[in-house]
Amino acid sequence: MNLNDVLNDEAKRASITEDVCRLVDEEVGNQRGISGVAVKAGYKLVQGVKPGFVRNVVQALLPEFAAALEPFRAQAVAQGQSAASYFSAHSKEVAEALLAVTDGRAQSSKHGSVKGAYGKLRGSARKNVESAVPGLGKIVDQYC
Repeated sequence: MNLNDVLNDEAKRASITEDVCRLVDEEVGNQRGISGVAVKAGYKLVQGVKPGFVRNVVQALLPEFAAALEPFRAQAVAQGQSAASYFSAHSKEVAEALLAVTDGRAQSSKHGSVKGAYGKLRGSARKNVESAVPGLGKIVDQYC
C-alpha cells in the first residue's frame, strides 16, 4: 500500500493529519536560541492568520507531501528498511522534497503575512524540517 492509497481512507487521513500537526507542534516547541524564537514567533503569526490554518494547510498538502515522500518510502521498502530508518539516513533529501512542496504553496499564497513569515523562515527551514524527518518516518511506518 502506498501513501496515496492510505490517504484515500478518510479515517486514516484524519489520524495522519492529527499526527503531523502534533509533530509540527513538537518540533516548533523544541526550537531553541534566537532562531528558535523566530520560528516560534512565525508559527504563532501563521496560526493567528486564521484559526485552524496550520491544520488546514496540513490537510491540503497531504497529497503533495505523500507524492513527494512515496519514492523514499518505496526505496526503504526495496531495501528492507523502515521508513523511519531510511528517512533518517536521507533526511536532507527528504527535507528538500518536502520544502519543494511548501515553497510552491507559499509562493502562490494569497496571504501576504504568510508569504512574509515563510520567506523569513525559509533560510533555516531545511534544518528544522530535517529535524522532523525521523518523526515523519515513524508516522509513515505507522500507516503503511
